[in-house]
Amino acid sequence: MRLLFTYFRKYPRSSAITLIALLFSNLAEGIGLSALLPLLNMVVNQSEKTGTPADSTPLESQNEFERTVLEQLDAIGLDPSIGLLLFVIVLAITFKSSLLLVANRYIGYTAAQIATDLRLDMLRKMLSSRWEYYLHQPIGRFTNGLATESSRAAKAFISGTTLIATLIQAIIYTTVALLVSWTATIGALAIGAVILGMLHFLVRMARKAGKNQTKLLFSLITRLTDTMQSIKPLTAMARENLVDTVLEAETAKLNRALQKQVLSSAIIESAQELIFVITIALGMFFALVHWNIPFTTVMVLVILLGRALNQMGSVQKHYQKLMINESAYWSLQKTITQAEQAREDLDGGIPAQLNTGIRLSNVSFAYNERRILNNLSLEIPSGSLTTIIGPSGSGKTTLIDIIIALLRPQHGEVFLDDTPMVNIDKRDWRQKIGYVPQENLLLHDTVLHNVTLGDPTLDESDAEYALRASGAWDFVSAMPEGMSSTAGERGTKLSGGQRQRIMIARALAHRPKLLILDEATSALDPASEAAICKTLQKLRGKLTILAISHQTALVDSADRVYKLENGGAVIATDRMEDHAPA
Repeated sequence: MRLLFTYFRKYPRSSAITLIALLFSNLAEGIGLSALLPLLNMVVNQSEKTGTPADSTPLESQNEFERTVLEQLDAIGLDPSIGLLLFVIVLAITFKSSLLLVANRYIGYTAAQIATDLRLDMLRKMLSSRWEYYLHQPIGRFTNGLATESSRAAKAFISGTTLIATLIQAIIYTTVALLVSWTATIGALAIGAVILGMLHFLVRMARKAGKNQTKLLFSLITRLTDTMQSIKPLTAMARENLVDTVLEAETAKLNRALQKQVLSSAIIESAQELIFVITIALGMFFALVHWNIPFTTVMVLVILLGRALNQMGSVQKHYQKLMINESAYWSLQKTITQAEQAREDLDGGIPAQLNTGIRLSNVSFAYNERRILNNLSLEIPSGSLTTIIGPSGSGKTTLIDIIIALLRPQHGEVFLDDTPMVNIDKRDWRQKIGYVPQENLLLHDTVLHNVTLGDPTLDESDAEYALRASGAWDFVSAMPEGMSSTAGERGTKLSGGQRQRIMIARALAHRPKLLILDEATSALDPASEAAICKTLQKLRGKLTILAISHQTALVDSADRVYKLENGGAVIATDRMEDHAPA
């Protein structure tokens, strides 16, 4: 039940309203049920002279509970009659239904809010975590959290609050039954408790199945996410059957966990109903044949105790559902907590300036025991086009990540205009960077949205500026709807060179001080790459450009070329005197 208390602390207002509405709705039902026994006695004890129902019950046939109800009605000036008792029952049920509507509304709204808050919390913590932490997390972990664990956590809340509602109902039915006949009620409750205790092992089975489901869903979605990223080469080599092989085992394990969950729920559902019916039938037999309890009293007890036992069974079933889904909440909370502990402190420091250039002094960085950069020093003059080359694994991407401040050098320092990066406001610095990755990450949306990404600070004029600066304006303006034309799924309506220009326009839209191209032309044909290089040459002097590339075109266009080797950097080409910044 720790999960329920956690929810109630996080959502106190809606939880309080829900509990109050549930309590008073069931109290209203209890009042209605209290009028049932006098009503049945009035109907059964017909007038001998007229053959019509009497408006009162003979005093000698009344038990203590019935007399108490009639006395209370008389005390408030109401004459007990069939019509009045029916009105009390209808009024009580109406009041109960109205309050249940309020309670169910808040339960549904709160469950939706729980799922939303969990998703947003995970996204925010993930996006604010350090880059080193993010690199080591499988994408499937976050996908599973957003898609399944948040939904299952919300279902756990619904099961928990429904459990409380049914528990309150069971208490109300039991209380009224005790007032009618405490001996019969205690006997029925004792039998019910024994039955529920016997079936409790099924709850433990379901809880274990729920935990396995959480683990297996994480594993399955992680594998699925990773595998689907490689589906094209696998299909191209006719090896897509490997996907089925990889996922079949995980799916089979998940299916077995779900089967155990379904089996335990089905057994509880069928066993409870059968045993409770047998219990009620035996109770009626002994009450009527051996204990000589009046028929009307027995019928009321059957209704009350039948409902009480049924609600007790529902409590167990909803508790089982709560146990099945609670592991999803704790798993998601673990992910959120780990991401929060890896939070990156971006704010603080002085605003970033890039007037003279970027300088790396004796920078070293290693992943575990593998050293990538070793006492690397280089300078990137402001307004220049600088290209970094080197074999795979030489540290080019690591170098870029250090300049962006995604990674912190383990030794040495990065300077912006002679100011150490450690003293710079990292958020402000990144807001001055335009980044173009190797992948064409275009959205199935308009060109305008692909350039601005929905940034409310950017408008069509900013997009047009960026498209013109990237050399994309001519083909975009020629499209049927201009910037309002869609790029297609992953930009399939555009050629490779056009997609890359849109990506460059996206990086330029907020008018950055530094433009980084991370192997951005590696997938282009020579003609498209040459056109991109001409565009970059036009931008030289207006902003600082740093490119990682194996392509000769970007090397030939650069003012300065650094080659990474043995963890250090050497100048391969220096044309700074020929291409002075504007």
